Amino acid sequence: MLGIFASKYKTVLPSKTELKKLTTDRTLLDHKTTMKRNSSLIALIFLSLSSLAQPGKLEQQILGLSKKKFDWTVSKNIDSLKAVLDERVIYVHSNGWTQNKQEMLEDFISGKLSYERVDVSEASVRLYENTAIVNGKGKFSGFINKTAFALDLLYTEIYIKKGNRWLLASRHANRLP
Repeated sequence: MLGIFASKYKTVLPSKTELKKLTTDRTLLDHKTTMKRNSSLIALIFLSLSSLAQPGKLEQQILGLSKKKFDWTVSKNIDSLKAVLDERVIYVHSNGWTQNKQEMLEDFISGKLSYERVDVSEASVRLYENTAIVNGKGKFSGFINKTAFALDLLYTEIYIKKGNRWLLASRHANRLP
């Protein structure tokens, strides 16, 4: 009975040449698919890394504001400083001295504290909703109580967004060895 069934439904197997061609075609197709996936993955990684390396528009705006703040500090532009400082800002200087907004502005006006030069060598920013954290490194020089200082500092600035304005809420500096 099996013989009758088998003869009635013959299975046609591919020849060795056809089988080899099918295997080769399938292998080439697998390689092309793998290469396409790898190319897409490499492109995605490249785009991700390039976006990390270059700050976006908002990051550039925050870094620009930080630079302007240093420029206003050196040029003693009190009105611009007053506008960029949050009412509850706290400045922590590298010697541990802390100041609020009013104290800082009064010391700039009286000359108790003056910056002659601020040279930022590195600065980066991280964004979190309505908060921007700037980390930087630079050389700061000026006078405190008419005594000159020149310091290499690391600093952290925290900006908060209120309405459509970014305001400095906190600044902390540490001396480099």
